[in-house]
Amino acid sequence: MLRLLTRPLYLSATPSSSLRFKQALALSSRKMATFNTPDFNKVLYAPLAEIDPEVQNIIDKETWRQFSGLELIASENLTSRATLEANGSILTNKYSEGLPNARYYGGNEHIDELEILCRKRALEAFNLDPAKWGVNVQPYSGSTANFAALTALLQPQDRLMGLGLPDGGHLTHGYYTAKKKMTASSIYFQSFPYAIDPTTQLIDYAGLERQAKIFKPRLIICGASAYPRDWDYAALKKTADAEGAYLMADIAHTSGLVAAQTLNDPFDYCDIVTTTTHKTLRGPRAGLIFFKKDGPNSQDLEKRVNDAVFPACQGGPHNNTIAAVATALLQVAQPTFKAYAKQVIVNAQTLAAALHEHGYKLQTGGTDNHLVLWDLRPLGLTGSKVEKVCDLLGITINKNAVSGDASAQTPGGIRLGTSALTSRNMTEEDIKVVAEFLHRAVQLSLFLQKEAGSKLLKDFIRAATAKGSAGAAQVDDLRRDVVSFARQWPLPGADVSTLTRPAGIEEGF
Repeated sequence: MLRLLTRPLYLSATPSSSLRFKQALALSSRKMATFNTPDFNKVLYAPLAEIDPEVQNIIDKETWRQFSGLELIASENLTSRATLEANGSILTNKYSEGLPNARYYGGNEHIDELEILCRKRALEAFNLDPAKWGVNVQPYSGSTANFAALTALLQPQDRLMGLGLPDGGHLTHGYYTAKKKMTASSIYFQSFPYAIDPTTQLIDYAGLERQAKIFKPRLIICGASAYPRDWDYAALKKTADAEGAYLMADIAHTSGLVAAQTLNDPFDYCDIVTTTTHKTLRGPRAGLIFFKKDGPNSQDLEKRVNDAVFPACQGGPHNNTIAAVATALLQVAQPTFKAYAKQVIVNAQTLAAALHEHGYKLQTGGTDNHLVLWDLRPLGLTGSKVEKVCDLLGITINKNAVSGDASAQTPGGIRLGTSALTSRNMTEEDIKVVAEFLHRAVQLSLFLQKEAGSKLLKDFIRAATAKGSAGAAQVDDLRRDVVSFARQWPLPGADVSTLTRPAGIEEGF
């Protein structure tokens, strides 16, 4: 900035006005050179650790947790340093309601350039023809992307069908209980869930076809948050066409694997495809909505989607996040990302095979993608208890409903994913070590449940944490092994060679 301000200027002005301008410019330059910042603005130039050490400490503790543990939540990943840099950029400052070249604010020439670039990269990452597909890159998350897509496709109280949550579906696909409509997708629309076959635990496409003939949905949603197999999009398209329904795929979990062409392609069959960008796509936390341009259901679809995102469902886009999405999509389009996606699947299949060798029950018996759904009910354990034990051990997982659960609120299983561990460079032999940790964790959970003397979660936690107890000693022993293993690996976005244990983290081993 100083160099620009002191560059010679060729102005048409009187000598006196030119002199006054030069004097004012010199005064301004001297102020900038000495950084004469008023007290009320000094906070703008100080680092986080100085201004807010409390928040810095929380960030440091979370960095230490990620470095010291094993991240197995299927909906999480570890994004790149470059993506983190873009997400924390000065683009945070700019307001840009609207679309490129049609903004409600000035000063958006570079933001327009960025959003157009992000759109281009999104289409390239998924191998899409821009004459046939378009994309909106502004959604704040996958959930807002889904509701914007519903807003574009449906009128209030129109009918939709999505995979039921207990069978692996997502909240935003119309989930409700007997007593409560849980999300906007069931509050504002009439929904009817389809299911998996209770015998094979695969999507019951024939049952869906029969249900659709009766329910007459305006929209069929495919995609899941806990379904370990690939989708038959052709069968879904046949049913949608027969009932005059739109077909929408929510590939939030599998989008990176779809982009890498390691799973079936929903773009060959669907009218709308939505996704998050932070799971297998390995980007920041945001959403995308792809819309078909050349199909029989595509009339005005681009305008309807864009209007549904803004102004119907959200305000100005988060330009720093869009920059990070663009950076992540650039990485997705590289050949190395395809190798990563293949390794994610191989790692998941290795994990499933290792657990199966121990005699554990997995939904569908294995996996085609990045996740494994582990049914704990034959052991007499709940997902909540195993999740709690794994937290104490430094293994991050999540409890999850499995087929046949009476309620998604009291799940009988856990969901595991390999995207993040693959991003820390782990391959098959390393995943076998992780599987052994999980086996030990479940066996420890059985011991703790017996020690607790009841099936209450609070008694279970007491048995695991009471000082001097046999359960707590076993927890400490296993945690020591997990942490020692986890700290052998790099952590994207952090220089692990300089990490030190932050204040507030106690390690009693």
